[in-house]
Order: sequence, then structure tokens, then C-alpha cells
Amino acid sequence: MTINQISVFLENKPGTLSGLTETLAENNINMRAMSLADTSDFGIARIIVDNTDEAAALLRKSEYVVKVTPVLALEIPDEAGSLNRILKLLGTKDCNVEYMYGFTGRRTNSACMILRATDVPATERVLAEAGVRLVCSSDLSEL
Repeated sequence: MTINQISVFLENKPGTLSGLTETLAENNINMRAMSLADTSDFGIARIIVDNTDEAAALLRKSEYVVKVTPVLALEIPDEAGSLNRILKLLGTKDCNVEYMYGFTGRRTNSACMILRATDVPATERVLAEAGVRLVCSSDLSEL
């Protein structure tokens, strides 16, 4: 079960990121997670929001360059070594992780990792077979 992530290409200059977050805030779109990567000229904001379709349409209308990508959201114990166990499992099954980022939520004993893999269906299958809880979009607000 995948969730959709929005990637937004941003010029690397002061105020650009706040313009993105202001656009979302003014339209009552809640960000659940964000990752920001940059180079000297541009950045990529990867965001998980409560309404991907609405947010992507709004951002495109506001002239942002937007891409929607399926990613996996894993609920893992918020304890030392839990992520390492999952990454070791994926490595033994030849599942390549392209990037990931995480957040903790309201639950004190769990964290959520957003993971993009080279082969999303194969990675999803490996994780499900190992009993790793994959989170759907509607579950994100409960974490």
C-alpha cells in the first residue's frame, strides 16, 4: 500500500520555501512530513499532505513544478535499531532505498518512515511478508 508524496522544485533563494508553505497554509492543507534537499541553484521539497490531489492541483495553479510519486510509509517502533533491522532486511532481499525521511507523531512508541525504493512493489511485498506495518494515507493522521 503506497501513499502519494508531492515533490516540488524550488529555486534556491530566500523566501521560496516560505512561499510554498504559505500557499498550503492559506488553503488549509496540512503537511504531515517534509524533506528538503538542495543544490546551489534549486531545491526539492518532498511533502506528505492530508489531501495530495488538492495540494498538487493548487501548487500547479500557483506555477510550482510538481511531481506526485508513490512512496511507502512504514510505522516502526521508536527505539534504537528498529530502522536498522528493516534496512538490513531490505538489503538481503536486494531492495534498494533511493531516499527516506521520517517523523514521530502523537504515539510515543512509534515513528513513521517515508521510503522511496527503486522497485516499490517488490519492497512493499518484502516489508509486508516481514510483518512491517505499512501505513495508508488515512492512517497518517492517527500517528
